[in-house]
Amino acid sequence: MSLPAAVYCPRNPQSSDYYRCVEDYFETFLGIYDEHFSQQYGFWRPYVGQVIYRYLDCGDPHKGFARVKCKDCGHEYLRAFSCKRRHFCPSCHQKRVVEFGGWLCMDVLKKIPHRHFIFSIPKILRRYFLYDRKLLADLSRCAWESLKLFLREAVPQNDPIPGAVIAVQTFGDFLGFNPHCHILVTDGCFYGKRGMFRVAPPLELKKLEAIFRHRVFRMLLSRGKITKQMIAMLSTWKHSGFHVFCGNRISPKDDTSMENLACYIIRASFSQERMQYLDQEGKVVYTSKDGRTNKSFPALEWLAAMCSHIPNRGEQMVKYYGYYSNVSRGKRQKEGLDDAVPCILEPQGDEKVFRRNWARLIQKIYEVDPLVCPKCQDVMRVVSSIEDPSVIRAILEQLGLWLARSRPPPKIHDPPIRENAICDLRLQTHNDDFYGDPEYSWDQYI
Repeated sequence: MSLPAAVYCPRNPQSSDYYRCVEDYFETFLGIYDEHFSQQYGFWRPYVGQVIYRYLDCGDPHKGFARVKCKDCGHEYLRAFSCKRRHFCPSCHQKRVVEFGGWLCMDVLKKIPHRHFIFSIPKILRRYFLYDRKLLADLSRCAWESLKLFLREAVPQNDPIPGAVIAVQTFGDFLGFNPHCHILVTDGCFYGKRGMFRVAPPLELKKLEAIFRHRVFRMLLSRGKITKQMIAMLSTWKHSGFHVFCGNRISPKDDTSMENLACYIIRASFSQERMQYLDQEGKVVYTSKDGRTNKSFPALEWLAAMCSHIPNRGEQMVKYYGYYSNVSRGKRQKEGLDDAVPCILEPQGDEKVFRRNWARLIQKIYEVDPLVCPKCQDVMRVVSSIEDPSVIRAILEQLGLWLARSRPPPKIHDPPIRENAICDLRLQTHNDDFYGDPEYSWDQYI
């Protein structure tokens, strides 16, 4: 006998530890941020407050919903509207992750070998990117220019062009601000008008790291963030803090690994499964990826760390370079040398496709089709969207769902008692020689 189909149950975000933590503390957090957290996490960005308010309304039927109904048996349910915010809302961001992974593999990446690179910077430089988020785009450019230089030298063809998709992440395992670049790059270069591809030999990571370090120093110096004296001092460190990781070659036939990696590079900044909210103590306990380490945060400190990873409105955290750039893809499409590819991140399609999109993403994430009727197994459809407050109330009262979620009001929280949070920027010098290669000249890259 075949097993019965799984039944889709609309999510209830208000019951999660994460939602309860935000709900209990966000008003206190907004009131004391400038005094207690601005030095450590940067100035308050008004857009962050909008994201928090939108998240608190996400999945709440009192703010509007769509009616999903089966035309055969008449069974229906209500699907609350989502906030569609990045990083702060776990559910909406996960839908974005799945959509991005599928779109990138289908419409951008070509069926050629790729590699995964990670470019990271030392702790002492991270504060500049925290206080000036425009530097994150410059960091992406530094990583691309370093990789492009090596790949073009490795392929002996006329005007070789590599392609790269670079996602900038700002978080570490415990939400510390750690800007670094995840890169999906072609393992070689395209050349010729017909897009011929030649695989590149393995790169020398130490030299690649040295070039990346030089470009970051030069970029920060040109922006007035650091001085030549600081660069000279950092150059004496035995361990510079810069690091370049290179993964194994990804085969063109390994679609699953490529899509998983595409999802990974824009993943959310935290995991709800590893978070525990202790409401009576006003703390959040977070577990590391390997499950061996726990770290306890005051709830307000947790929210401050979370907000530092929210992108600004319209800020692009994913960049496309070389053969995968929007300009290159647009030109190939116009000349008929490439399949039809969208030039923007959002998926292309008609209005009906957009309406069905939420169901496809939920099915892919939870392996449950929300448009299958649990009673007769027929296909359901969205029959209406309810946004008028009076109609919303009338329907929810009829169904016994109006203000059904009752929680005691949050207790009054005292602001955290803490000294001025100033980053520990004590510098350590080493007598060891800076990494150098006798055959390596900086002049050709200046």
